Amino acid sequence: MFVVGGESLIDLVPVSSGADAERIALAGGSPFNCAIALAKLGNDVGFLCPISQDEHGDLLLAPLQAAGVEVLLKERVAAPTTKAIVTFNEKMQASYVFERGADHAFTRQGLRAALPKAVELYQIGGFSPILEQDAEIWMDVVKAAIGRGAVVSFDINVREKLVDDEAGYRARLDQFLDLAHLIKLSEEDHAWLEPGLSVEEHAMRLLERPNCELVVVTLGEHGSRAFGRSGEANAPIHAPEVFGDTVGAGDSLMAGIITWLSEEGALTSSDLGELDDAQLAKMLRFGAVVAGINCGRKGCQPPTRAEVDAVLG
Repeated sequence: MFVVGGESLIDLVPVSSGADAERIALAGGSPFNCAIALAKLGNDVGFLCPISQDEHGDLLLAPLQAAGVEVLLKERVAAPTTKAIVTFNEKMQASYVFERGADHAFTRQGLRAALPKAVELYQIGGFSPILEQDAEIWMDVVKAAIGRGAVVSFDINVREKLVDDEAGYRARLDQFLDLAHLIKLSEEDHAWLEPGLSVEEHAMRLLERPNCELVVVTLGEHGSRAFGRSGEANAPIHAPEVFGDTVGAGDSLMAGIITWLSEEGALTSSDLGELDDAQLAKMLRFGAVVAGINCGRKGCQPPTRAEVDAVLG
């Protein structure tokens, strides 16, 4: 089973421009989106995050169940569902202001008890390093997953507006990255973390970490790049016929990459580093199609495997 750990939340998305625009509530959160995208691509997926007892919790459960994701924490919590207030720039790229709640209403014992006995992949990122008390628990869960056979993928996904202690956040993020075999970051993550380095230099530094074998960098409308120990590649975006927005694009791409690696038998700590230029290009192309189809819709609505296969032909 693939296990995705981390936040789920409600995106409050404007339906028109202007400061007083009406907003609709959509299920979201980077790990939540990735779990659904992985399941819709045909993978066996478990999601590790508390779900609130409130009506927004019902809204979160519905797409998880529809996609076939197993909710690993069965008992719902009293804390209100975490919310993200979404705004878009002129390119329809999203930014967020957060009100946290149920996403960190967990215990160390509860998370560890919910882990399956065998874990092929453990995917984490997003909010996990932000608060010290949360990070300690998530770190323990990651180590437990590694002990159960997991390859670790980490989607950095910096949420600057939630970071009150930058030095502490960077130190905690370093600890997670040292455990990761596959690391994904966006160009915005790169600019915040290492503004003095080129993307190439940053990727090489990540590959120098103890376990990292593969780095993927998303570049918005300019596509994506992959850096491994045996190759490098880049790929353009897959542009949908009708553009919706970019919500969940990176999460969908990550799910596509993980799926491709699994199907190629490369989702192991030793095989990740052996991928050559041509293989990495195919991996990025698959991920770009998954992300591109999602961008043809409003909000995060990842494609099914059949939809991806129809594009790839």
